[in-house]
Amino acid sequence: MLLAAKLARWGDRLLTLAAALLLGALALFGAWSLWDIAATRRAALPEQTLRFKPLAAAPADSPGFAELRALNPDVCGWLTLDGTRIDFPVVQGADNMVYVNTDVYGDFSLSGAIFLDSRCPADFTAPYSIVYGHHIEDGGMFGDIVQFTQSDYFAAHTTGTLITDDTAYNIALFACVRADAYDPVLYDPAQSPDALLAYIKAHAVQYRTPGSGPVVAFSTCTEAATNGRVLLFGQLLPQT
Repeated sequence: MLLAAKLARWGDRLLTLAAALLLGALALFGAWSLWDIAATRRAALPEQTLRFKPLAAAPADSPGFAELRALNPDVCGWLTLDGTRIDFPVVQGADNMVYVNTDVYGDFSLSGAIFLDSRCPADFTAPYSIVYGHHIEDGGMFGDIVQFTQSDYFAAHTTGTLITDDTAYNIALFACVRADAYDPVLYDPAQSPDALLAYIKAHAVQYRTPGSGPVVAFSTCTEAATNGRVLLFGQLLPQT
């Protein structure tokens, strides 16, 4: 009986110790998860890279932009959408998976980077270019793109700027479309301009008549559906 009682007490102590260790591990995991979420959101905000933003008048001579390109030769431009929190460098990888979980410095990051479709010319001279970015809560990365589905927001935000190594463009925003990630037209950079514009007009949730010029799409995911996407479209107009 004494042996059984001792074994029972030791068993209780071991169970208590195991429970304490488990609770401690869960607490540490919870703290790490909160830190990781906060770090991901911080990395997704433009303040982390704004010191590298080039001057539109002389992008090639901007010391910050030159420094960033020296750190990562994949940097091919800088995108700003006026009145939003979108103000980021643009990179282009060898394929469209490189920068999904890699930041502009080439380091692992869940927020990734803003990146140009690998099938498009890096200087944005194609008739149609596609740029991707994660939808991060609180407006990180391309989080503000989904706001353009709302008529008031779309009406109030009409312009942006794209700066490449040697050219600065004004962006005239003209349409917003909800689509599937595998849409065969919107995610094909080889689409003819006329067919693309007709398709955008037919499927737009927000729209205003565009002018002429190369088209650029800004694509991000939505929270509502696994394959759901929101694309914002603009036309590139060289600054004079």
